[in-house]
Amino acid sequence: MIAAKGYAAQSAETDLAPWNFERREVGPHDVQFEILFCGVCHSDLHQIKNDWFPGIFPMVPGHEIVGRVVKVGDHVKKFKVGDLAGTGCMVDSCQVCENCKQDLEQYCLEGNTQTYNGLERDGKTPTYGGYSDSIVVREEFVLNISDKLDLAAVAPLLCAGITTYSPLRHWKVGKGHKLAVLGLGGLGHMAVKFGVAFGAEVTVLSTSPKKEEDAKKLGAHHFVVTTDPEQIKAAKGTFDFILDTVSAEHDFNMYLSLLRTNGTHICVGVPPKPAEIAAFSLLGGRKSLAGSGIGGIKETQEMLDFCAENNIVSDIEMIDIKDIHNAYDRMQKGDVRYRFVIDMATL
Repeated sequence: MIAAKGYAAQSAETDLAPWNFERREVGPHDVQFEILFCGVCHSDLHQIKNDWFPGIFPMVPGHEIVGRVVKVGDHVKKFKVGDLAGTGCMVDSCQVCENCKQDLEQYCLEGNTQTYNGLERDGKTPTYGGYSDSIVVREEFVLNISDKLDLAAVAPLLCAGITTYSPLRHWKVGKGHKLAVLGLGGLGHMAVKFGVAFGAEVTVLSTSPKKEEDAKKLGAHHFVVTTDPEQIKAAKGTFDFILDTVSAEHDFNMYLSLLRTNGTHICVGVPPKPAEIAAFSLLGGRKSLAGSGIGGIKETQEMLDFCAENNIVSDIEMIDIKDIHNAYDRMQKGDVRYRFVIDMATL
């Protein structure tokens, strides 16, 4: 086994704190890399607090991981020692089901193996995430990272980036489309960047008028304050797509009214409680309410390559790992522009 150190929650009632643990030894098909940076996702906080489902403790969060390869297995072909590498929200899948064979490992019919708060394919060994000094991952779930971009700012692409890139690609959002991005946070700011890069006319929907300047700097063409009845009235029936990044409770019916006929509201945020959807909100215009998770490995690599070619990264604020709880507090208040990233040299 490989000695590792990180920050872990020992239970849902305790804060993250330093913890020493063990990683598996590098197998024939494994890649070990030193973690240099790890993004902070809102789901990290949800999971250590058991907001969604009972967790596996001790829990080491973190699934926006970038670093440098330090060891490879004998059968590894795509990586060598010294390469930059990354891992996102999953580290394995069955690899043989219908979805996996279509490069949709994120929707593995047997369930993919989550980077943390999950179990390895043996069904009993816990996985530990990126708030740590190193990680061992199957080669098939390790991503090539370009040296053209700021490595720290690349880290959030492994979750916030692919979570917004994947639905925009799936629904073929681009030139001639009017795209609304609901919420301007870690996910939303990436959705704006990708929407603009794909050629769509992008509007940011936000409860905060203060974010208009930022939205425009990110490339958004328009901004709608959703607490202003007049602005909402003017926006009704205007969008082809709404990409909903909000993880707090909100009125889906009001937002569905902003779609054109045949429009699609795509959920990528995860509110804590189920939403109430009136059937008439969908019937009146043959509208669709859809959801999307992360992308598969092939699509995630495509996204990373697209970002390298188009100079797209996340807007980040670097933190020391000892400041993680303050970062969580600020994240809950929306006080981050737009993703915290941990400098793992501070571990």
